Amino acid sequence: MSFFTMTKTLIKSIFHGPYTVQYPLEKKGSFPASRGRIEINIEDCIFCGLCARRCPSNAINVVKAESLWSINRLRCIQCSYCSEVCPKKCLKMNNIYTAPSFENVEDEYRNARVSDNKENNRNIAGAC
Repeated sequence: MSFFTMTKTLIKSIFHGPYTVQYPLEKKGSFPASRGRIEINIEDCIFCGLCARRCPSNAINVVKAESLWSINRLRCIQCSYCSEVCPKKCLKMNNIYTAPSFENVEDEYRNARVSDNKENNRNIAGAC
């Protein structure tokens, strides 16, 4: 009796095809609520440093004087605490995961806003 049960299972699995995805050839989609990697809209950031203080793994570094925001991708544990505490809501979690690497990946973002230096602004206005 068990021979027929085994034969039935064998035939079913032969005609069904693979149950898994062949990863390099086919990529599986991510779920909408999955946490991938932190992205920042640097134009909206005020460099307050709340995200760096809230990060449990110390992956984020903020230097207000230089308008620099950096994240160490290997230290980040995708907990989303930084995006929850951000007052300007310029941090968000994407579904895209960080690519695997053997090196320490640190992304740096600099703000490119024009400074509020009055002398610099007068020189720009006088040149026109």
